Amino acid sequence: NLEYKAKWYGKTIVKISRWYPSSQICSECGHQDGKKSLEIRDWTCPICDKHHDRDINASQNILAEGLRTFHTA
Repeated sequence: NLEYKAKWYGKTIVKISRWYPSSQICSECGHQDGKKSLEIRDWTCPICDKHHDRDINASQNILAEGLRTFHTA
């Protein structure tokens, strides 16, 4: 399991909320653009014009939220 592997390698697992809107937030400027259907695989932020791949953007937001959560705990 993941906890076992993390402990084995001296790593820490940080859980973020299941409801964190990772694919709705621009990882560049932080603008929350709202829900999108799963068919939308990329989008452009209307505030900063950054073009996002949905999954890459979500992963960047998850990393940032995990680090923020870890450092404030």
